[in-house]
Amino acid sequence: MWQTGRLLGSGRANDVYEIDEAWVLRRDRHGHGDAAAEGAVMEHVRGHGYPVPRVRWAESTPSDLVMERLYGPTMLEACLAGSLGPDEAGAILAGLLRTLHAVPPLGAGARVLHLDLHPENVILTADGPRVIDWSNSEAGEPGLDWGVSAMILAQVAVADDPLATPARTMLTALLADRSHLTEDGLAQARRRRAANVTMSRHEIELLGAAEDLIRSVVSGVPTGLVDSLPRIMSGSGQRPRARGGAAEGEVEDAGGEQPGAVG
Repeated sequence: MWQTGRLLGSGRANDVYEIDEAWVLRRDRHGHGDAAAEGAVMEHVRGHGYPVPRVRWAESTPSDLVMERLYGPTMLEACLAGSLGPDEAGAILAGLLRTLHAVPPLGAGARVLHLDLHPENVILTADGPRVIDWSNSEAGEPGLDWGVSAMILAQVAVADDPLATPARTMLTALLADRSHLTEDGLAQARRRRAANVTMSRHEIELLGAAEDLIRSVVSGVPTGLVDSLPRIMSGSGQRPRARGGAAEGEVEDAGGEQPGAVG
């Protein structure tokens, strides 16, 4: 087991300890997960240019992940400090998702998904954003990744919370191009959030309102009228136009709308 220094930060399941100025140890306090496998995913996406910290995954254990020490605020901290606008934050999250889903699969089949991409899992370093906490990552359809990020932001946006207004702005920017969010992805995201053992009862109770807000954002219809919309609009009337596109320097997907896009 690694000799660790001071505690640098804690999340719902993990603690991060100082090793030295260049490396940290992230420890799952419950002993769950597979940090070595997580590190292998990080090394794969980093090898294709995706912005993640370096890892020493060969020296990691099921509960301990040794990774590069990053310097800079989280995206959430930058928003709270006023150095990053919530609309810009949402656009950055969207760009990070698009770029991740352009990375070649790890093995055969589906794309690499992060499944927990939100403002506290993005560190804004001097060299640009870096994505952390890949403990939920798996292979799958990109629509699920978009659904999870949207649900996380929407849960905050519908809560009685000082962050509700900026979270809604982030959500709107995240879904400016709604073609990536699918019906199946959104449904799976809600189920996964409901089954998340780290969430409180109150957070779970917000899931219905959060889904309604997401549908309102992508359709441009006020939340109270969402129930009157078709659940899937493909082939059933005119679809709202997608709003916006990739920011400068972001990777655009080659195709058009995803099958079953939420409307």
